[in-house]
Amino acid sequence: MRRVVITGRGVVSPLGNTVGEAFDAARLGRSAIAPLCGDIAKRLLAPLAAPVPWDGQAHFEPARLRMLDRSSQFAVFAARSAWREAKLEPSATECDHIGVFVGTGMGGSLSMDEGYQTLYGEQSDRIKPMLVLMGMHNASAAWIAMEHALRGPSLTYSTACSSSAVALGEAWLRIARGELVAAVAGGAEAPLSLGSLKAWEALHTLAKIDLASASASCKPFSADRSGMVLGEGAAIVVLEERERALARGAHIYGELLGFGLTTDISHITRPSVQGQAAAMRAALASARLEPADIDSISAHGTGTQANDVTETAAIKDVFGARAKHIPISATKSVHGHLIGAAGALEFVLSVEALRCGIALPTMHLQTSDPACDLDYVPNSARPNAAGRTMLSNSFAFGGTNAVLAFQGAD
Repeated sequence: MRRVVITGRGVVSPLGNTVGEAFDAARLGRSAIAPLCGDIAKRLLAPLAAPVPWDGQAHFEPARLRMLDRSSQFAVFAARSAWREAKLEPSATECDHIGVFVGTGMGGSLSMDEGYQTLYGEQSDRIKPMLVLMGMHNASAAWIAMEHALRGPSLTYSTACSSSAVALGEAWLRIARGELVAAVAGGAEAPLSLGSLKAWEALHTLAKIDLASASASCKPFSADRSGMVLGEGAAIVVLEERERALARGAHIYGELLGFGLTTDISHITRPSVQGQAAAMRAALASARLEPADIDSISAHGTGTQANDVTETAAIKDVFGARAKHIPISATKSVHGHLIGAAGALEFVLSVEALRCGIALPTMHLQTSDPACDLDYVPNSARPNAAGRTMLSNSFAFGGTNAVLAFQGAD
């Protein structure tokens, strides 16, 4: 198996639209969660989200913008940033062996919701002519491949909240096997439409607004947690075969070591300790690591009652008594849950945390829960604590568990 490294990174996130901005906000615990305003807020029980400050007109010409859902705008912009940082200049032949792997849970749901509003709410038959292209799940991957002339596989993964972690893992596997020399991989999501927010509200998974501070409403692993907060954005990386990256003098930000993928078969929404633990063990085996090799963990950490207890138990199952001594970060507390893009954003933040030697904080953890009794790095970043090797957990409705194993640059 060939070694696979990260040579480019790009983000569009509630915390900022560069890796530096997003990481600094996560490190300082600056929450991007805020109350929603306007008509949409009147229709929601808890009008709360982590939106991206975004002006598509600043980044795309009008003709292109008319064909891009908000999620695809995020994906293409993040891919541009990653490509530019990687300084990748492949030959025409090499472009046949560079793929695009994108995860999304809901595709162009914002565009589809607007189409339904036109059709059913306004009783109009004048639907946008590009609506199908804007709504299809594989639009982001297709636009990225076309913009960078990449003729390798262009694949889209939709496994709910683990989508982008699966995309990253599948891209790693293709390069590690020697099928590709590089890949553009990650995820994108823009789920903050009224229809989407009402659907998540109906599942009773969304957080109540913290009356003291709305920005503190997502509280992973805290006893007073009440649910997750939806966010939006994209995170894309360039993965590259290590020897190729070294030969061209590329800057290496980290190395993706392995990937674990399992499926719960117990319930469509209820998480499984056994399934999550199996995914972590599979990632360790894939990376040829032992539990003792893991220095820190990026948790799925949604802030729901079920996930946080289950994930805690799964970590204990894998790491035993040592689990209490592993720093565990849950950054959804500040950027919300990006659904299909969550795993990729958390991966990018974690790779940067390894580079900087910092364990990122789990914010708003004020009340200890006896069932969540591990070291979640509460409320402030911890210097010199990230170590060298991490796991990043992404677990999903539908039962797809994806875990990435990675380390900092040599």
